[in-house]
Amino acid sequence: MKKTLSLLVVLLIGLTISRQAHAQTNNWAVGFRIGEPAGVNIRKYFGENHAFDLNFGTYGGIYGTRRGYRKGVYKNVGFSVQGHYLWHGSIGKAETLHYYYGFGGQINRRRYYPDQFRVGNFYDNTISIGGSGVAGLEYFLPNKPLSVFLETGAYVEVIPAPFFLGFQSGLGVRLNL
Repeated sequence: MKKTLSLLVVLLIGLTISRQAHAQTNNWAVGFRIGEPAGVNIRKYFGENHAFDLNFGTYGGIYGTRRGYRKGVYKNVGFSVQGHYLWHGSIGKAETLHYYYGFGGQINRRRYYPDQFRVGNFYDNTISIGGSGVAGLEYFLPNKPLSVFLETGAYVEVIPAPFFLGFQSGLGVRLNL
């Protein structure tokens, strides 16, 4: 994971120095996100105001690794894949600031420590599936292929713990190709 993030940072810096572009919202964007979930972010813009956003990386680190869940706890950071269908638009005439919002789903994998096995510190590898929503702001740097974003949202689990609610937020950077 560290090698992937390092390679991505080097790529972002190299492309920023070597080329200049206006904000493009009809192509691909790739970057990284710090938050929950944290990791690599890929976005595909299409149409006038639509996009699909995909995050994959870690889940459970920002708001605490120890979290009550069902009849037990999570004690670690897990893996997550999250996808959202987005609507977006510009704020103001300069078109450097955009808003976006959308809905989608999320799959998580974490270690679940049931209370009944507390003495032995045994765990189950739990896979959870649920719906998620997101809203955010994205600032496109003038004459640069980079954008910075801030977003917030929520995850509502369907399986195996219906209505388990997790709040999510993130800050990141994307290279707009």
